Amino acid sequence: MTARTDSTPENVTPIIVEGVDQEPVESNRRLFTGVSLAVIATIMAVYAFFHVAALNGLSLSAMTWGVLDFEFLPSMPLETWNFRIVHLAGALGLGFLIYAGCGFPTSTQKESRWIDWLSIPLLLAALFAFGMAIWFAIDIAGGAKWNGIDKTIKFRETWLYGAPLMVSTVCAIILSWFHKRDRAAVTMPDVVLAVCAMAVAAYLIVIYGTLMRNATGTPFAPIGISIAAVAGTLLIMELTRRVAGLALVVISAIFLGYVFIGHNLPGFLNSPRVTWERFFSQLYTDTGILGPTTAVSSTYIILFIIFAAFLQSSKVGDYFVNFAFALAGRARGGPAKVAIFASGLMGMINGTSAGNVVATGSLTIPLMKKVGYDKKTAGAIEAAASTGGQIMPPIMGAGAFIMAEITGIPYAEIAIAAIVPAILYFVSIYFMVDLEAAKRAMRGMRDDELPKVVQMLKQVFLFIPILILIIALFMGYSVIRAGTLAIVSAAVVSWLTPTRMGIKDVIKAFENAGQMSIQIIAVCGCAGIIVGVISLTGVGARFSNVLLDIADQSQLLALFFAMCISILLGMGMPTTAAYAVAASVVAPGLVALGIPMLTAHFFVFYFAVVSAITPPVALASYAAAGISGANAMETSTASFKIGIAAFIVPFMFFYNAALLMDGTWWQVLRASATAVVGVYFLSAGVQGWFFGGRTVWFLRIGLVVAALLMIEGGWRTDLIGIAVAAGVIAIQKIFNPKPGATLRATGMD
Repeated sequence: MTARTDSTPENVTPIIVEGVDQEPVESNRRLFTGVSLAVIATIMAVYAFFHVAALNGLSLSAMTWGVLDFEFLPSMPLETWNFRIVHLAGALGLGFLIYAGCGFPTSTQKESRWIDWLSIPLLLAALFAFGMAIWFAIDIAGGAKWNGIDKTIKFRETWLYGAPLMVSTVCAIILSWFHKRDRAAVTMPDVVLAVCAMAVAAYLIVIYGTLMRNATGTPFAPIGISIAAVAGTLLIMELTRRVAGLALVVISAIFLGYVFIGHNLPGFLNSPRVTWERFFSQLYTDTGILGPTTAVSSTYIILFIIFAAFLQSSKVGDYFVNFAFALAGRARGGPAKVAIFASGLMGMINGTSAGNVVATGSLTIPLMKKVGYDKKTAGAIEAAASTGGQIMPPIMGAGAFIMAEITGIPYAEIAIAAIVPAILYFVSIYFMVDLEAAKRAMRGMRDDELPKVVQMLKQVFLFIPILILIIALFMGYSVIRAGTLAIVSAAVVSWLTPTRMGIKDVIKAFENAGQMSIQIIAVCGCAGIIVGVISLTGVGARFSNVLLDIADQSQLLALFFAMCISILLGMGMPTTAAYAVAASVVAPGLVALGIPMLTAHFFVFYFAVVSAITPPVALASYAAAGISGANAMETSTASFKIGIAAFIVPFMFFYNAALLMDGTWWQVLRASATAVVGVYFLSAGVQGWFFGGRTVWFLRIGLVVAALLMIEGGWRTDLIGIAVAAGVIAIQKIFNPKPGATLRATGMD
């Protein structure tokens, strides 16, 4: 990303943002050249286009021969499980080829080419396993009866398919951890892993196609299903380690370990004893890896990733940030408010909070430091703002699609319900930023430092793809059809700009989408492992009973406990995985308390999102600290403070459903207005700045009390809260107490 400057007669250089939505290059991503680049790029583009074609009802023959049917059909021609298996296998294969298992050699290190030669037998074994899966398909097509009891079939699956597959998978993963090659080289261990992913997919498609899915979890399930699931699980966890770090992998490993030691644990953690064959034969089904997380990643998520790639090619992301600078840059502490606006716009189409920080923070954080924010606060503001993008309708990152899949609530209804919570979140961030700027007597940016509003308004048509998406959703079109229309409109709108999208640009957009989708697909697959463990062991239901027991003492205490568990489960994980896990563990317990399903899931979704700025493991804050140069823990603590209102808002849902659009227009407007006032009081209390001056500690407590009184949304508590705030104003104006020196020394004021 760059910030271009254009000279003016006064020699002032206004900021013109370029490349803000370009994907950062990860430290372990390979940068291919020549033939390798052409081959990988083609595969990525075909992979992304395959999803658009399949989701819109094109048959395989149409995709292959070009006999296109332009009608948007509601169903997919591919069988659902097979589609998800292919979706996962494609991401695994591409992921292993693109992301290295370890770092690249430095100038003083030699390449370990001998590992490539050592991997050749593994490649032959993986190809043999793949060939056996094809042989099984031919055998079954010829009338062979397949089950888990026949000894001949069991021998074939164990030793002719399973053994080569497992040896290749395990050994290739281990070798990839130590294999250093040039950044442009394709390594043999990763080719082996890609073939293993294809072998897993081929076998499962063949066996599930014989209706053997009905036998999963029973003695009639072929042993090959369990072996393929073990190999697939290892492949998913290894790719997740490469693209998202160890946090989610470690949590998945703990859950998998729980399956086999749970029968030895006390209390609600105790689970029935289960064999590995039975468990894994069910894990790679719609109760686990092929369940809600993969269902969403293979449909809605990848569709909107393609939409984001088309917006990137048409330079809409640059326009979003320039538009934000033009509108908000003049306000005091301008770059911080630009970060709020731009991160909200970018974050709603970006699948991760940390990715949003990297996309916009590399520009906004240095500018915030320039106008007077210290590096810790600058990073914290960007982290909090970028995290909020995950709750910004209509797209809301990826978690909202999983919510629709799990709850059965229409996506459009979820997007509407998210409007007021999103407003409250960003208003709270704005108040915190504005009060911080007031305390520091900061200025805004000058007109000659900013893009011209008039020029930005001339390009307002670049919002058309977003508007088409919103209008299509509210007209009742399916999410798939609305997303497809938005993709097409992004290409069409580009023809009104100097950056017109031609055939090459469209292909490049599909290529970028293929690469961008790998991380989120791997994360969703890994989250599916956890969801599968929760579902198959019944620990989620037992956790619900714990919540019910706590609620007997205090319902508020039960909600607080649910909040802590949601944040704990989400720490170190991307938003999608964090919500998927919390929705499986916590949400059913809240529903059992009598809380409406939408409210319960929004409750855990909110806390899964803000786990990205919650110490001690705050991914968004850590990403911001890397850009600002501040201490990571200090940045995460500061971002927690700035986003403090986000930890109150979910409790507002519980006490006042009107905040989720459940009520009359008058009820919604009144609840929203009082909630905004309450958020302001909370921000003023936290920042210690109210009505143009610093506030003494006991008045700050009074403001926080006023804010909390307005959470419930009832007339009585609202009036009491307003009365308390009025008392604070009166004391501050009449007596004007000054914060003590001790408080100043501690930084509390």
